[in-house]
Amino acid sequence: MIEIKNLTKTFKMENGDEIKALNNISFKVRSGEILGILGRSGSGKTTLLRILRGVEHFDDGEIIIDGTKIEFNDDAYYSSQLKKLTAIHLQRSFGLWSETVLDNVIRKLYGARFGDESMTDKEYAYKEFKDEAIELLKLVGLGHKINHFAPVLSGGEKQRLIMARQLAKKPKVLLLDEPATMSCPRTKQEILDAVKNINQELGVTVIVVSHLPEIHEYLADRVILMENGDIIDEGKPKDIVKDFLKDLELALPLPTPKNQEKIIRAVHIDKRYVLVDGGEVLDLKNLNLDINNGDLLCLIGPSGVGKTVFLRMIAGLETPDNGSISFKLGSDWVNMHVPSLSRMRVRNKLGFMHQEFALIHYSTIREQLASRLGIKGYEVVDYAKAKAKELGVGDKVLDVIYQLTDLSENEAKMQLEKLGLSSKIFEELFPSLPDTEVKKYAKPIFDALDLPLDILGRRSYELSGGQKVRAILALVMASNPDILILDEPFGDLDPITLRTVSNSIKNLTNEFNTTVLMVSHHLDFVEELSSRAVLMDEGKIISDGEPSELCEDFIERSNAVYLMNRDKFN
Repeated sequence: MIEIKNLTKTFKMENGDEIKALNNISFKVRSGEILGILGRSGSGKTTLLRILRGVEHFDDGEIIIDGTKIEFNDDAYYSSQLKKLTAIHLQRSFGLWSETVLDNVIRKLYGARFGDESMTDKEYAYKEFKDEAIELLKLVGLGHKINHFAPVLSGGEKQRLIMARQLAKKPKVLLLDEPATMSCPRTKQEILDAVKNINQELGVTVIVVSHLPEIHEYLADRVILMENGDIIDEGKPKDIVKDFLKDLELALPLPTPKNQEKIIRAVHIDKRYVLVDGGEVLDLKNLNLDINNGDLLCLIGPSGVGKTVFLRMIAGLETPDNGSISFKLGSDWVNMHVPSLSRMRVRNKLGFMHQEFALIHYSTIREQLASRLGIKGYEVVDYAKAKAKELGVGDKVLDVIYQLTDLSENEAKMQLEKLGLSSKIFEELFPSLPDTEVKKYAKPIFDALDLPLDILGRRSYELSGGQKVRAILALVMASNPDILILDEPFGDLDPITLRTVSNSIKNLTNEFNTTVLMVSHHLDFVEELSSRAVLMDEGKIISDGEPSELCEDFIERSNAVYLMNRDKFN
């Protein structure tokens, strides 16, 4: 079905360096097989899938899929043949229409037949494709959400919707790059079972890239192991996983908090979201949570139950319908939903890493780090207050502007437009740190995260998926925040890199007594890095306690078969 011969790919960096992503690799995939590809971040897995999809040029070798042969020096026509034979789901890809779930799949079905989903004739498309779209949505476990607005879906739900859209193309080969990265155990199980059904019932050949050993053990017929652009082993999933994890470093013990003073309190929090045509999508009821100094606390629970919304309310990025959230500042308690200079000083020592994080595409890591340190530096609040006075900006407006610096880039731009301001206001109020100072701040964080300093000169598209995650974490941690909020940030990391990052966070929190509040669906990571877990479901806090006990409870509630017999990473 698929034969790869001597495939080679080298990337040339802007500074003249070369990175060999694929080094003369060869392998075959049988028709109807599920082939797993395992390897560390940056080993070449995603590059290989992009080449098989026909969206990445290769330097040497040839590809044969279903009788169609493509060589490295062929023109674009042959690459387009790959696109007809394959469908792909890329990691952290959230390209969806701002319409209902059903509309998104109907558009893809229309586009698959007529070539342009942006020109979809809605009346015709609904008559022709509605039933088929609903069946695809049922297949990926979204049959109950067909009328929901796609942008407000949880991360895991968006992944399943993208999967349904890819299936609408009726591919011969389905290429999956971390298809369940952002999903909770229940959703992962649904996605994995859907892939199995697609493979068994439709005979679609599947190539799945994942750094999660349990996914390969549950899903794959055979696994190949990649390292630095080479295939170094292949065979049965359990054997390859064992080989892969042999170099896993030992987990460090959890840091001991220096004191257990209460520093965050959420009291009687209610939040409800209702769509005009889609009904209720979220109803958080009477959430109460105290967080102590030095806590390593993780929120767990199914996708779509409000964990991210709760995090954003705690950070003051969203406002509850009822209740209050306060942070301790000295001897005072500061309400995170009332604009003030005090709230600004709280935010100055708070770091937030979003679920759908993104580096600025064309800026170097050095430039982004300089900007981040300008926003979160030690004397920022006093400087910004003086500058705001020159510009005629009041304290409360200044605080609202500062709040936007913790939003994602697109969210911040939208909010600034509503205020009638340009993003240049950030540069005036929070100037970047001088370039000469950046390396001094970067080195200890980069060392802790096992990131080479030479990536300071690279742009985001020159980094691997794992490097991007660690670079974002470095941006957030560079100012040594007192409180670190992480929303599912590490789904992209392989177990070896994840252990390194986990140990790094332990070292950093131990040194600076950082309080960590996070959301994660990676339960091994939750057990390893959390001193406390909170389980949420159906808009409520179900339990609060010891992480390993709550994780096992969550696995049982989720009926996550793929996790029940897993070997934990020791």
